[in-house]
Amino acid sequence: MCLALPCRIVELRPDDRALVELDGVGKEISLALVDDAAVGDYVIVHVGYALSRLDPEEAAKTLALFAELGEAARQERDADPAGR
Repeated sequence: MCLALPCRIVELRPDDRALVELDGVGKEISLALVDDAAVGDYVIVHVGYALSRLDPEEAAKTLALFAELGEAARQERDADPAGR
């Protein structure tokens, strides 16, 4: 299964590179596939490459869904610590 995540660009770097942030974690990625990206833009990131820009509202919706899934997984794990 492949997963691409919406991340916010926090810094543009030389050679089509950028620093993105997701939930307080920073990662350097390539912007080679995306034109005119700017600090503050959200991009969809997969295996270290920005694939496209994303509307901030859509990014917020997607991140909220990921947060819900994470919380549901934590609750399930906490309800049965033995993993049964």
